[in-house]
Formats: sequence, C-alpha cells, structure tokens
Amino acid sequence: MKPPRSILIGNVHMDLGAGRRGVDMGPSAIHLAGLNAGVESLGIKVADHFALRVRSQEMLEPGDEHARFLPEILQVCGRLADRVEAGLEAGHLPVVLGGDHSVAIGTITGISRYWKKRGKRIGVMWVDAHTDVNTPETSPTGNIHGMPLAVLLGHGPPELVALAGDTPALDPRNVCVIGARDLDDGERQFVRDSGLRVYTMSELDERGTAVCAREAVERCLDGTAGIHLSFDLDGVDPQHAPGVGTAVQGGLDLRESHLICEKVAATQKVLGIEMVELNPVIDTENRTGRLAVWLILSALGKTIL
Repeated sequence: MKPPRSILIGNVHMDLGAGRRGVDMGPSAIHLAGLNAGVESLGIKVADHFALRVRSQEMLEPGDEHARFLPEILQVCGRLADRVEAGLEAGHLPVVLGGDHSVAIGTITGISRYWKKRGKRIGVMWVDAHTDVNTPETSPTGNIHGMPLAVLLGHGPPELVALAGDTPALDPRNVCVIGARDLDDGERQFVRDSGLRVYTMSELDERGTAVCAREAVERCLDGTAGIHLSFDLDGVDPQHAPGVGTAVQGGLDLRESHLICEKVAATQKVLGIEMVELNPVIDTENRTGRLAVWLILSALGKTIL
C-alpha cells in the first residue's frame, strides 16, 4: 500500500462523551491551523469534507448516568462509520477530526467493516494518556470518551459494540496503547484480562520511545491490512499541548509524538488517522491546533529529508 493520493476529512463536532465542554470546536481549530494547505503541500488531494454535529449538552438529557448521552453518541458514531466506510470504498483515506475520543467508535468501526469484507483485520495505534477501556460498570464518571477502546474490543454498551457487526471491530492482539499514564482500577483489570498491549510513559522512559514504537508497529501489522492511528492529544505533555480536554503531566514530548507518527507513516500501510480531544477554549494561541496539523502531516508521510 502506497501513501494516499487523496483523503476524506471528517469533522466531528461532538463533546457529549467528555466531562468538559469545548472539544466540539477542535476540528475548526485544526483547519484554522492550516490542515488543508499542509496536506496539499505533500501532493495529497483533499477529495472531500463532511461535518457531523450534535445538539449541545444543554439541550439534551444525559440519560443513563453510567453511559451519558448514549443515544446521541450512538447516532453520531453510526453516521460516522457509514461515511468512513463509503470514503474507503471511493478510494480515499479517512482523516477524522474530533471532538472527544468517543468518535473513534465510529471511525474505527467504519474502517474495520471495510476490511472485514475483504477478509482482513486492522491494527490500531492508540496514542493516549488513558487506555479508554472503561465500561459503564467500571467508569467513575459515565463519560463515554473513557470507553471507546473497550467498545471496539467488544465490551461496553451493546448498541455501540453492535455497530461493528457480528464480531468486534478490533482484536487486542493488534492494538497498542502508547503514552498511557492515568488508568482507573477497572481499566487495569481490563488490560490484564484482555492481553491489550499498553506502553506506559514509564516503559517509554526506560526502554526508549523508538524501541517501543517499533515493537508497537510490528504488533499492529501482524496479520493485518495495516494501521489506523488514533491520536488523543492528551497523550502529549501539557507544556506542548495545553489545549486538551483531560491534561495529564508527564506525557510525550514533541519529538516523541512526531516519531510515533513517522513510524506509522513509514509502514506505508496507514488505513486512517484521527486527531481528537483538542479544546480551543483552553488552548494558547492555537498551539495545540498547530501541533495537531504537524502530527497529521507526519502520519501522512512528511519527513525532514
């Protein structure tokens, strides 16, 4: 698989999965930082755009306190999965901009369904300060942005899991979380039980990010069609990415963040990219928006030489 010649950009203006308002404006901040021009400078055509919006939290009832705003999130993720799958059928690489990380349920479901029809699994590199494998039973908040990876692995609200079809969207053997440093008790147990590979910041510090990223890429590619990069900007240290929904100190620095994206791009088997949890309300002069653009371009193949 060669680098993409065209991409489909999906703007998902949703913050219903998060506990803090503002990430619904993330796609606009990324575009303001020059995404389209940057993509086109790589010789890649922006073939199409679409935008998905939801009503604001103030206009809705949260419903089940263990899975807040579930009906609305289900609707958006279902629509997103359909658009992503259709984009792939048309030959375009999906680049999805969030919004909170619950949008990954839609993005990855669409990619997984496309490749399932071709008899193949997909690998996922999940860059995040958190593992996002809570379920309604273990979540301390009921916020669905802490549950998407569990859903994609077949656990959590059945209606969300069912978007992927008869089998879960992902196999834990081909999923790696990298940059984790803030896990809930239920998530720790999930990781132990599922065999999900999690590279914590402690391991990255001890063994080196380059070594860990190379291992993670190999795991994601083992028997799969390629890698989807799901990048939560809170994986980056707040000194470099101040505008995120759930900042945690001690994260990836700029070079480590780019290195991970470059390692994925170097495989020439990128299946999709998403960039989530950018909150312009608390950003500084769109620093995090510009970082998001740089990281997307790295994942699309931009190199120093």
